[in-house]
Amino acid sequence: MFDVGFSEMIVIAVVALIVLGPEKLPRVARTVGALLGRMQRYVNDVKADINREIELDELKAMHTSVKEAAQGFETSVRDTVSSFHTQANEVNAALTGEAATTESVEAGSATDAAALAVPAPMSDAELAAAIHEAQAQALELPVPEIDPAQGTLPLDAPAAPAMASDSALHPHPEPVRPAA
Repeated sequence: MFDVGFSEMIVIAVVALIVLGPEKLPRVARTVGALLGRMQRYVNDVKADINREIELDELKAMHTSVKEAAQGFETSVRDTVSSFHTQANEVNAALTGEAATTESVEAGSATDAAALAVPAPMSDAELAAAIHEAQAQALELPVPEIDPAQGTLPLDAPAAPAMASDSALHPHPEPVRPAA
């Protein structure tokens, strides 16, 4: 604030010593120091209050922007969910319409009815047999009969062709051991 150098402070101290005297000078210096300290604390408190108000305004602005973004996100999610619901309802309506048309298919067009027919659910044993048959056909092996009661192959069924082991394809070198 004030540009007071060391020489100017000495001049002020000498004038105060002459005017006030040696008895009152220490008491006046203490009072002036206390008043200057209070003034500094007051200025610092005002600065801190202003900074807090600025930060509070920034937080309020950030809060409103986050709230608006959350509302926008919520509306977009609701719109997406409602569009999914409408599409699901359309698919359900189309499926119920197709079910009505499958009932009206004539006996002469069995190929159309077979294309629209849904396969009956299978038991675990039947599913395992179907999978095994498909695998055997893919490998061109004779298909052994699977016991549907147990869902297993008989003991004399041909095994799948042996495949080269991974270690034969990628031999690993012996580990190097440090000399003792």
